[in-house]
Amino acid sequence: MIVGGLTLALTALAVQLHIGIPGADSTQIADIAHAAAGPGWLYDAFQLTSSLLLLAAASSSFQAGPGLLKALSGTLERPGVLPPVLGRTNRHHTPYWSVVVYLAAAAVIIVAAAGQEQELVLFYAVAVFVSFLVGLLAMTRFARTERKPALAWLNGVAAAAVAFTLVVNLLRGWPVLSLVATLLIAAGLYVRWNRAGRPTGIEDVEAQAEAA
Repeated sequence: MIVGGLTLALTALAVQLHIGIPGADSTQIADIAHAAAGPGWLYDAFQLTSSLLLLAAASSSFQAGPGLLKALSGTLERPGVLPPVLGRTNRHHTPYWSVVVYLAAAAVIIVAAAGQEQELVLFYAVAVFVSFLVGLLAMTRFARTERKPALAWLNGVAAAAVAFTLVVNLLRGWPVLSLVATLLIAAGLYVRWNRAGRPTGIEDVEAQAEAA
């Protein structure tokens, strides 16, 4: 509801203010803010707030990403899917090698897209919608298992909407590479999961790692 409301509201503003496709050095939201507030201090404040929001999003990803790698590396008591070195932490409980791996992956993606955020968004959108789709399909299956047909239908309809959006993004061509990369990573993790004896309880592994 939040994402849908924001999208519809921004679309209505873009139509009302006659904002079209943004230029190479701008974004549609920036163009909307400029048209609504003008070139004064209010527009500058909006841009600063947007930058801080993006910085916070990047910060959260650098917490969640290495944390996931750490959880998948396992502990001394449980086998992990990824190499144990990714679970090593410093006195601040930061999995430093996981941070390095995550930073290297982010750098490669940024360099490949030449730092163009519009190009990055195309690939990012596909990865996000694939995650949404898999999550919704899992929740649909879970709801059916729990015999909750209303929730199963709701998640099923949401999955269909996400699948449609994913297909529209893939029709642009280059984002297919993002889907291929996502499938390759998933296949690699699946192979390593099988080799590790199909360990379960990743959330328990993370809790034990934090306690250690």
